[in-house]
Amino acid sequence: MAEKFGSLEEHLEKFIENIRQLGIIVSDFQPSSQAGLNQKLQGLLHDINVPLEVFEYIDQGRNPQLYTKECLERALAKNEQVKGKIDTLKKFKGLLIHKLSKVFPEEMSKYRAIRCEDHLPT
Repeated sequence: MAEKFGSLEEHLEKFIENIRQLGIIVSDFQPSSQAGLNQKLQGLLHDINVPLEVFEYIDQGRNPQLYTKECLERALAKNEQVKGKIDTLKKFKGLLIHKLSKVFPEEMSKYRAIRCEDHLPT
């Protein structure tokens, strides 16, 4: 456990140092420092996948944190849609089973027996 924390601490220290160096390069940016800036950024982001839409937000002068917020809002909206569909299908299933039980009582009795067996713990 101590090894994990030691590795994490070392990783965080390197990350903080890279961010500090990036801050220095950016605050006193010269065209000649572009290569060093690119190298630092690549080293910092080598294992991070950034959606292209984030860069579009930045290019449009928008805050990239809005991208995350809007993604969460879209996910929540989609979740509500799917939940609504699931609820509707459950109601439909219940109504269908009820109606089929009236028309085909023997077959539905067998169906229920099979379904109950499927749900028993093994």
